[in-house]
Amino acid sequence: MEKKRAYERTEKRQAETIEAVIELCGSSNPSTLTTSDIAKGINLSQGALFKHFPNKGNLWEAVAKWMAKQMIDKVFRVSEQYQSPIRALEAMFLAHISFISKKPGVPKLMLGELQKPDKVGARVIIDHVLNDYRDRVILLLREGVLKNEIRNDIDIEAAAISYLGSVQGLIIQSLILNDMAMAKDYAARVFEIFKAGIEVSR
Repeated sequence: MEKKRAYERTEKRQAETIEAVIELCGSSNPSTLTTSDIAKGINLSQGALFKHFPNKGNLWEAVAKWMAKQMIDKVFRVSEQYQSPIRALEAMFLAHISFISKKPGVPKLMLGELQKPDKVGARVIIDHVLNDYRDRVILLLREGVLKNEIRNDIDIEAAAISYLGSVQGLIIQSLILNDMAMAKDYAARVFEIFKAGIEVSR
């Protein structure tokens, strides 16, 4: 029983640390965050932090895994609720922007990791999530063509890039303006422009 309680305390502290890192990334440059900053953010000594995460790379990898799970739970699975591929794409688009607007540390950390030359640790996990995202968009676009919702003459690959570029563009603009609410305010209108370029005319 004592071992179980100790394990639960460790899991709880790890989860709190990950959440703290996400919050700190929202207000700071992730590349400049030190283990000292992180430990201070959750009222731990560096020694106590290292009991849960042996080094910063290990911590960053845990944060990337958390982000991957959030993307699956809060963004990807939303699309499964709709029979219409276009509705599924829209729901996923809006869910992604909604999630990011609440957690601005997520895109900042992801962008920081994607700029690193070595594809190891957190970078590998982030690459995998982004590839899954692209594949899911392509799948929904193809389903839309088969269901006669999406024009059969569109370039599927280019349409997927346009979709993802619209999401990323909203996020980058919000980060530049330091106004994450802007992305949420414009998300539905931006998607309507994307949809107008791919849907079958009725």
